[in-house]
Amino acid sequence: ADARFAKPLDNELVLRLASNHEVLISIEDGSIGGFSAQVSEYLNKEGLIGNNLKFQTMFLPDFFIDHETPENQYNIAKLNSEHIVQKVLKVLGYNMSFEKSKLA
Repeated sequence: ADARFAKPLDNELVLRLASNHEVLISIEDGSIGGFSAQVSEYLNKEGLIGNNLKFQTMFLPDFFIDHETPENQYNIAKLNSEHIVQKVLKVLGYNMSFEKSKLA
């Protein structure tokens, strides 16, 4: 799902996603306290995290990243496609490294 803005949180969408998925991973190009925090707070308030739902967040680290290409900045921040796949596999219980050659 693509959340175009953090507030107001689309509670209906988050509830529908939480009800129909085993894992939710929020990925944002902002720092902690943004959209992921809003989703986490809502899921906790509704008692949705734990039993049948795993929730993880991915966001920019809390340190300065020098001006670079977006690709290099996301590599430094560990928010590129390989890092996202690794996070998904880990949350699903797989202990695998992502290799581009496996997908080619």
